Amino acid sequence: MDRLQTLEAFVAVADAGSFAAAAQQLRVAKSVVTARVQQLEEYVGAPLLHRTTRSVKLTELGQAYVKDCAELLSRSTALLDDMRKTQNSPEGKLRIHALPGFVLGHLAVELQEFQLLHPGINLDLFVSDTVIDPVKEGFDCTLQIFSPASEELVAQKMFPVRRVFCASPAYLSEHGTPDNPRDLREHRLGLYSGYQTRDRWDFFRDQEVISIHLKPPLLTNSVHLLAEYGCANAGVVCIPTLVASPFLVSGELVPLLTDWQLSSFWLSAIYPHTSRRGLKLQLFINHLMKKFAGTPPWDQVLIERGWLTKESVLLV
Repeated sequence: MDRLQTLEAFVAVADAGSFAAAAQQLRVAKSVVTARVQQLEEYVGAPLLHRTTRSVKLTELGQAYVKDCAELLSRSTALLDDMRKTQNSPEGKLRIHALPGFVLGHLAVELQEFQLLHPGINLDLFVSDTVIDPVKEGFDCTLQIFSPASEELVAQKMFPVRRVFCASPAYLSEHGTPDNPRDLREHRLGLYSGYQTRDRWDFFRDQEVISIHLKPPLLTNSVHLLAEYGCANAGVVCIPTLVASPFLVSGELVPLLTDWQLSSFWLSAIYPHTSRRGLKLQLFINHLMKKFAGTPPWDQVLIERGWLTKESVLLV
């Protein structure tokens, strides 16, 4: 019996809430997960999970020790990573969940460089803007702009995600250019649906703050669709600068209300406390930090053209 594998199976089932989901995360057959958990229960001499046809729940003993088991697995992974580090050969799989707004258009080259530096690390990258708990979903890390889903997670800030209102020259020629945030109410808008502030938008200029509620005819969870919507002369859109920058530089979109600022979010690497010493994960995060920390390149070009200020209003 491989005790680490049995612990891994037990923790995976506890986190996922089912043997099938745990098997999918571990990339093994469901029967293998079942057998490993049974081996652990036989060794302990007591059941760790209550099984029904509809659910899997921890027994009292399982609840008492599942966190310790997870931390033991994490420490063993970190130890093995440190041992590999001394040989300069980190290996294994790294499962990352990331926002499409950051991944598309920015990450492919950095992934290639990372893999050239660390050929033994296999990346499993899932792209979605859903806010997740990486522990429960079986990821080593998630790259997202919102707060961690639980207190068990660490948020390592990487760079600010700034936003800009913009529209195509053709749309502005026909409908006029808004000079004040309140003018946005007179325009056809396309906005991102996932912000926690919902319909309330705050605009900052020196000591002045304007708060307005906007009801757009288009709400979507795709910032790339919003960029295309703006380029199609369909209306005024608000999109992150990491998506908007190339369209603004090319002239396909025109920045609006540039003397006003919107609040910015931090894009953070979010991962479990127990993964802090994981070599593979830290190598990956450090690689991204070297490329994007501080003022990212897509913001720098907009600052140089006077469309953004150097400082941003950051949400914690």
